Amino acid sequence: MKAISSMATRHVLADLAAAARDVGLPALDIESVGGVDAARRVAEGEAFDLVFLAQGALARLASAGHVDPATVVPLVVSEVAVAVPAVGVEAAIAPDGTAFADAAAMREALRGADRIGYSTGPSGTALVATIEGWGLADQLGDRLVQARPGVPVAASVAAGDVDLGFQQLSELVGRPGIRILGVLPPDCAISTVFAGAVAAASGDPEAAHALLTLMASARVDAIKTRHSFAVPVRP
Repeated sequence: MKAISSMATRHVLADLAAAARDVGLPALDIESVGGVDAARRVAEGEAFDLVFLAQGALARLASAGHVDPATVVPLVVSEVAVAVPAVGVEAAIAPDGTAFADAAAMREALRGADRIGYSTGPSGTALVATIEGWGLADQLGDRLVQARPGVPVAASVAAGDVDLGFQQLSELVGRPGIRILGVLPPDCAISTVFAGAVAAASGDPEAAHALLTLMASARVDAIKTRHSFAVPVRP
């Protein structure tokens, strides 16, 4: 079977697919690309059995008939975290594991940074909206550096191209050349729910739904937390 996903979930999905295969479900070949590109390809009618994207993107595809609305199910929750280059930048981690003590401290860090990296995905969109809401967009201007589609913000941080990198925690964990300061403080936290759905173009929707059901079940929660994702609240 064939699936497409955004880059943010590629590692956890690979392990979830392996777990499904181990219990006798069909093998799943997952192509991971930038989320915008993935949604475009599904909307253009490319044949996939399963689609894994941010919940908002899947909802739009469902409303347009490109995925089965009845099968859309949340799989993981990803929090946005902050990273700096592993050397040359000193920053303190808040006692509770957040990158900054509060939103005011984050604003000061943004004002003090020469270059600020963010992603093309939903976390990047939310960060820019937060910055605009604080009235800092004009002040920061071209210091805001958006990564190219499919390119992790961590790569820019490690290369020293940005001072602060904002990306989903799961995308930062394990990356060389960076130091993770922590997630955003509660008063300006950003989280993204990633979901899955059976594609309208699936050649075997019943088998695809069986795979998706396993991936959403409590049986594989440990895989999700191992990859630094939270588990969505189930009804």
